[in-house]
Amino acid sequence: MMKTLLLLALSLSAQALSLGNSLDSCEGRCGYGTDSSSSCQCNPACQRFGDCCADYQSVCTGASSALPITDAELLSVAELLFALDENKASPALLVISPQALVSSSQTNTQQDLSPGPLFSLVDEASLFSRPTFSALLALLDNYQRQTGLAENFSAAQLAEQERFLMEAISNTQLGQELYSFLFSKKLYSSMEEFLQDLKMMWFGLYSRGKNQLDSSGFEHIFAGEIKKGKVSGFHNWVQFYLLEKEGLLNYYSHNFDGPWTGYPDVLGMQFNWDGYFKQVGSALIGSSPEFDLALYTLCYIARPGKQCRLSLGGKPLVIQTYTWDNSFYGNGKKFIASAYPVSP
Repeated sequence: MMKTLLLLALSLSAQALSLGNSLDSCEGRCGYGTDSSSSCQCNPACQRFGDCCADYQSVCTGASSALPITDAELLSVAELLFALDENKASPALLVISPQALVSSSQTNTQQDLSPGPLFSLVDEASLFSRPTFSALLALLDNYQRQTGLAENFSAAQLAEQERFLMEAISNTQLGQELYSFLFSKKLYSSMEEFLQDLKMMWFGLYSRGKNQLDSSGFEHIFAGEIKKGKVSGFHNWVQFYLLEKEGLLNYYSHNFDGPWTGYPDVLGMQFNWDGYFKQVGSALIGSSPEFDLALYTLCYIARPGKQCRLSLGGKPLVIQTYTWDNSFYGNGKKFIASAYPVSP
């Protein structure tokens, strides 16, 4: 009897020792909430609080654990996001007048070949009252367009960034489906981790001029910038419409038009923004803010710095992405430098 009890005690001690050792590792624990029985944690917040297990990076965030994203999967996910874009404009809410079509060799002539504005009709009451559009509008006036001037955000403006991500990703089926796909590829272990990475990827500041924290992926792509006397970035139709409406932007022409008869459509535009010229400013037209954010994020994560080949409604679309290589965030991650549609 004593021998049996001794063996049982040794067995329980071994199990306890094994359990204790496992709680010092992130094996099988990635993405869990705080584990009070362990001295180290394996959730996304552990990096913020400095209590990650020693193998957190290699086990939970290491690139080796992520699964590859195939070209076929990119096509499939893009079509799903396209189908779920319930906030996109309809022809009854948005009418454009592309007017002059120029060849690629004519894009730098800087001549106004279109007498009328690009946007003939935008039903602001219907479109801009939607939560994701409202969240985008709140952000667009937070930036200084000249590079070399540091961006300084108030607490309210930082809260607007958080709201935009919550409305576009957490509160839309489109955003949730994007997260689910990336989760299935072991790129993120929780929605919290995904949102935090998006915040850094899109809103993290870096320097495009004079060593000032003057730019971000969001500012460059959605709001637009002025660098060395020219328009840089600027790939969002809502910003284009607002500035055109205010008389601060003059549409000149376009050099390509996507094959879609509804929205989203794609245009490669030439225009003057309050004295500064853009040779080709391509954008998705009529899409929702969450669709732009999701599509560009998908391509940036899956094909960083490369052309990302997709389809929308069975028609081909190519998104070009660029990484910002001069500075990093987190575990050597790169900020998004740019993303925009190009002619297939």
